[in-house]
Amino acid sequence: MLSHDAYTVGWVAALPIEMAAARAILDDVHLPLSMNPNDSNVYAFGNIGNHNIVIACLPSGQYGITSAALVANNMRWSFPSIKIRLMVGIGGGVPDKVDIRLGDVVVSNPTASSPGVIQYDFGKTVKAGRFQLSGALNKPPQQLLTAVAKLRADHQLSPSRMSEFLADMRQRNIMMDAYTYRGAGQDRLYRATYDHVGESCDDCDLSQLVRRDPRPNNYPKIHYGIIASANQVMKHGQTRHRLAHELDVLCFEMEAAGLMDSFPCLVIRGICDYSDSHKAKQWQEYAAVTAAAYAKELLFVIPSEEIHEDSMTDNDIASSR
Repeated sequence: MLSHDAYTVGWVAALPIEMAAARAILDDVHLPLSMNPNDSNVYAFGNIGNHNIVIACLPSGQYGITSAALVANNMRWSFPSIKIRLMVGIGGGVPDKVDIRLGDVVVSNPTASSPGVIQYDFGKTVKAGRFQLSGALNKPPQQLLTAVAKLRADHQLSPSRMSEFLADMRQRNIMMDAYTYRGAGQDRLYRATYDHVGESCDDCDLSQLVRRDPRPNNYPKIHYGIIASANQVMKHGQTRHRLAHELDVLCFEMEAAGLMDSFPCLVIRGICDYSDSHKAKQWQEYAAVTAAAYAKELLFVIPSEEIHEDSMTDNDIASSR
């Protein structure tokens, strides 16, 4: 059995379906370790290649920035050797500027003016009703950004391995039928001005659908950009549209802002809806596993022997605040 110090990858999930996707994508599952009674997290253990991974999930029903920060802090103290930090799960896509489809993956990516994750409920409304952010979160560690750059370059030369990993996951986990592609016919994007009608989208006006060219295949695409985080679910098309243009975001979610200062990480989100009133819960499991598949491919870019001691440590994190 491995020790706590053997685990160098910390993987945080918000939902049970995200933790299930993470466990299913592992190459091998490890036996659980005994934990300090002061650590309230529940962990899963395994490996991808030579990377030993510890996975934690937020408590059931306790979502958002504060819960995510507590889980991440517990993980930091229980597993002091963690050098690679990932937040992997589902989010709402922003299809206003980029052709994002359900099941695609959005990866946080810093820009000249943004750390890659922003807290969009922390700021003020200024002239002409425009929202202005206050403060700035940490960027992901340099080693992860370097790995992302290499993987993006690799994908210019050869296809992503995500579909390979998804097929392997399905073969090894026959009970996970819900974690498969839902079909292009179930991927419906309505105009931002059209609100949801009835219990399901069956009663919605199909003339309000946005016409999009079919893709040549069902493989999930990867998008890199800014992820917006807050203690609330974004489910209003017009607000999504406005904030997308003001803040240049590709995805909305609820936990990442709670991690970036104390647990600087790369945020990976599978798209399960379009951040509007037409929530598509049937896509959540598939979106969770596409995000996990991207995380797996990224880890293969980082040889385990190259997890340098100069990766951000707890002392570095404390001094960066």
